[in-house]
Amino acid sequence: MSPVRVLRLAAGGDGVAKLEDGRTVFVPRTAPGDLVELAAVREHKRFARARVGRLVEPGPHRVEPRCPHYLRDECGGCQMQHLDLDAQRGARRGFVGDALRRLAHLEVPDPELEPADKAYDYRTKLTLAVSEDRRRIGLHRYDRAEQVFDLEWCHITVPDLMGLWQTVRALRTLLPPRLSQVVLRRDRSGGRHLLLRSGESEVWSGAGRLHAELLRHHLRVTIWWQPEDGAARAVAGSDEAYPATVFEQVHPEMGDRVRAYALEQLGNVAARRVWDLYSGVGETTVALVEAGAEVESVESDRKAVSEAERRGPPARRHLGRVEDVLRELRRPELVIANPPRTGMDARVTEALARLGPSRLVYISCDPATLARDLGRLPGFRLAGVRAFDLFPQTAHVETVATLERDS
Repeated sequence: MSPVRVLRLAAGGDGVAKLEDGRTVFVPRTAPGDLVELAAVREHKRFARARVGRLVEPGPHRVEPRCPHYLRDECGGCQMQHLDLDAQRGARRGFVGDALRRLAHLEVPDPELEPADKAYDYRTKLTLAVSEDRRRIGLHRYDRAEQVFDLEWCHITVPDLMGLWQTVRALRTLLPPRLSQVVLRRDRSGGRHLLLRSGESEVWSGAGRLHAELLRHHLRVTIWWQPEDGAARAVAGSDEAYPATVFEQVHPEMGDRVRAYALEQLGNVAARRVWDLYSGVGETTVALVEAGAEVESVESDRKAVSEAERRGPPARRHLGRVEDVLRELRRPELVIANPPRTGMDARVTEALARLGPSRLVYISCDPATLARDLGRLPGFRLAGVRAFDLFPQTAHVETVATLERDS
């Protein structure tokens, strides 16, 4: 088979090239302009997938990855470390623009993208898998989710969590015997958390010894343990109520910039009825209340709602899935929504289309589901869209779409 030239990147980060018969072939870890020989070709009726057999000629934007795991272990956590930052950012802009044009049938250019200050060392949460034989704790290889390699250092995670990981790795004999997952997390105040998920249902009694060893290494950490089918609870280091399992952005500085921009797009909210959908721990609700809005927030995570109530200020908060509590909400004038990667349930977009708030600001972490949901919102026009580089070195991108009711 003749070498192929990579033309562009597809959503997800795979390179796109053409086989001799005209079919599209998707090749991970390639860059636009690369000339590559293919290996492990898997042919389908209309397309194919392959891996790089040999890089014949590098494209102009190819660089050496910083992380040794990226090439040596084929780490699946990042998809774009082999690209320079300009090419990465251009690709992520393209992922959003392509989804809006192809799936939402909107004639729009690729959006402006707000870059992150840091290309590495930014993640404040890292979830590690455990191999079936429990000999390796780390991340999955790309295209082979059943394989886990032993992680030494994740270069997109903040160094103080990786410093903690170095010590935990050395103390792995003290971890629960039926460990299934490890989560390293730094909260907003700088506190570090070690969440250990286990296949065991009985109480794990080793937290005290592990905590003592961490203190001996000058590491102050709250240790959480979560048994199978049970709730996570702090077992050493602190009795605090901070819920280590609730969702917060893994890149807090960029998350703050996304929120600030989304609120700016919402406009003047004083004395107006505003829905804050998928509200998490309530940071957007706080900003809205402080700006004088009459807020109703909806969140399905009980611990996140409890944390929002603890932080304040008082607001009308609803616990449950958005689609299940719609009938309890007063008609909104403005809506801000930050759904999960799966996007909005069809019942939510139907209700928004029927109720017709004057402005809807949609924060999305998946261009495809954003485009799908925009297509379900007749009566609105897309007034603006901006992408944010929350996840450098990866194919993920955050997007804020501003919709106005079509007069």
